Amino acid sequence: MKELKNKQHYKGTLKSPVSKSYMQRAIAIAMLAEGNTIITNPCFCHDVEAVLSVAQSLGATVKVSDKEVAITPLQNIKKTELNVGESGLGIRMLTPIASLYSEPLTLIGEGSLKTRPMDSLEAPLRGLGVDISTDNGMLPIQVQGPLLGGNTCVDGRLGSQILTGLLIALPKALKSSRLKVSHLQSKPYIDMTLEIMERFGVTVAHENYKTFHIEGSQNYQGRTYRIEGDWSGAAFHLVGGAIVGDVTLTDINPNSKQADVKIIDVLKSVGAKVTLGKNSIRVEKNKLNNFYFDATHTPDLFPPLANLAVACEGVSVIKGVSRLTHKESNRAEVLQNVWTKLGIDIKLIGDEMHITGGKVKGGEIHSHNDHRIAMMGAIASLISEKEITIQQSEAIGKSYPEFFEDYNLLTKK
Repeated sequence: MKELKNKQHYKGTLKSPVSKSYMQRAIAIAMLAEGNTIITNPCFCHDVEAVLSVAQSLGATVKVSDKEVAITPLQNIKKTELNVGESGLGIRMLTPIASLYSEPLTLIGEGSLKTRPMDSLEAPLRGLGVDISTDNGMLPIQVQGPLLGGNTCVDGRLGSQILTGLLIALPKALKSSRLKVSHLQSKPYIDMTLEIMERFGVTVAHENYKTFHIEGSQNYQGRTYRIEGDWSGAAFHLVGGAIVGDVTLTDINPNSKQADVKIIDVLKSVGAKVTLGKNSIRVEKNKLNNFYFDATHTPDLFPPLANLAVACEGVSVIKGVSRLTHKESNRAEVLQNVWTKLGIDIKLIGDEMHITGGKVKGGEIHSHNDHRIAMMGAIASLISEKEITIQQSEAIGKSYPEFFEDYNLLTKK
């Protein structure tokens, strides 16, 4: 639990948080590569720790220090039960990788992951020769390969994570593959996946994200790979700068493939003063106008965008509510509940969230064990009339364990 008082101050310079999305992908590819991989500027949030644990269970050797993670590729399987914690990307990415083996393996998870649907993994993997079953569409998932390759279809309505897992695993299949993808959401995350695969020596061709051609029997090459800064976590600090202060984040790429780099466009559109460097961004307070933003492909931006909308004049509209149902919480309902308790008018109208800017009253809110809701509550406290108490604030450990340390640095006068 965190009790945070009104600050009206958020100033300073921070090294950006590290991208867990890139870190998890790097681990998955490193465990399949030929030769050793050194991952520098590592992230050690809960989701990353879970993926590292699975890599070890599948026979990779992992050596961890503060500044790097060394991974020696898979040898013999050590455990047949693979626990991915609460990582949504972890379960959907690692299931196809586990399917490369002829040995039966079971993937389990914890917390909210147990209530998130997994049945969309079944048809694509069966089409590629894998014996797969779920518990009525939920965890645990049981798989037995080998993943042969071939032709299959992927429904992308629930996001891009299943496709990411297939793209990473299929180059190791014996046969070449063709994936027909429909209704793909979060396309920038596929760009991230293709980018990091190429850095490790494997390329994939696609036709407008609808058909992917993956050559079989390819080999990833181990290498030294540096993880870039995280725009999802950075967005909260940048919004804090826009509403009450002056925040500079270093070690972050304004030209990143990450979906949430779009926060730059929104901050500019509302009138915040934004200054971009080669590997930095500075955001300063200014008069803020309401905005419209389609977050269909950037659903993780909903919480920091809600912070921003509350500080803007008038009604701001964020599209893409349908993408929030199967997050760590039903994030659309939680956002509405939290902001209503704080005295803000927020309406869900079809696929849109309408937020009326206004005064934040303060009070007690619950994160619902959702890391992004906890961080949103902290930024809300910057402009609240009274103290905000966040229940289950420790949820930040899922993606950004150092968040409150960084928050405290920026609120010091």
